[in-house]
Amino acid sequence: MSIVITGATGALGTLVVEELLARVPAGEIVAVVRDKEKAAGLAARGVELRVADYSEPATLAGAFRSGDRVLLISGSEVGRRVPQHTAVIEAAKAAGVAQLAYTGILGGPDADFALAEEHKATERLILASGLPYTFLRNGWYTENYTANLAPVLAHGAVVSNAGEGRVASAARADYAAAAAVVLTEDGHLGRAYELSGDTAWSFAEYAAEVATASGRTVVHTPVAPEAHAAVLTGAGVPAPVAELLVDVDHAIERGRLAATPGDLARLIGRPTTPLATSVRTALAA
Repeated sequence: MSIVITGATGALGTLVVEELLARVPAGEIVAVVRDKEKAAGLAARGVELRVADYSEPATLAGAFRSGDRVLLISGSEVGRRVPQHTAVIEAAKAAGVAQLAYTGILGGPDADFALAEEHKATERLILASGLPYTFLRNGWYTENYTANLAPVLAHGAVVSNAGEGRVASAARADYAAAAAVVLTEDGHLGRAYELSGDTAWSFAEYAAEVATASGRTVVHTPVAPEAHAAVLTGAGVPAPVAELLVDVDHAIERGRLAATPGDLARLIGRPTTPLATSVRTALAA
């Protein structure tokens, strides 16, 4: 039996592998990657590499073995994820894996915004497959915001159409730690975890944290959805992506990403990373 991570060289996958290396011998870990050279560092540390691509189902035939515990990290290509995930699920079922964990979205079937649709469809496919599953319904990564601090500091503004809505975000490393827990410990099959940060913050509070940490004036500038879309496309964001981001902000305004059930902190055995810590880490970088 191996612990298999798909998308292992991506932002989340890299952190999951690091968490696993701290828990189990490297020889028990398999990284499924598209580019073997990009994962050479993992191979040098004893991690087995298996080359496969979500978009090429034939390559997935050898990605899994009977008894493997598998983490399906959701694909990054919005609009193509359902067929990509279907290929992984079918390959996992054919191999007879012992667990298929999936990184979905906070709220699961109750999430009512556009970005959630492919995640909900994937969960339905996994349930229909009959595979032993664990759903990791990830809330927002704080890095979704802190990775974009340069324009915030340049303009002194955090722009959103989320109004006074709140976001219970956590650091990506927190979610990676939770994935490592459910892959290395028993008792998580057939479970769905609603994962989010311990504290939900508003965009005004986020702007204040950035201002405090940077020593500069930064405020939240609430705008109408149309104006926000124009700001995003003006900054080079493709129109379909801008539409999704505006829709997410509308979901935040409705409270869809503010839930704090505590599943994430309970899984990782510690508080989630505070917003202030993530902001300071990003500024230092």
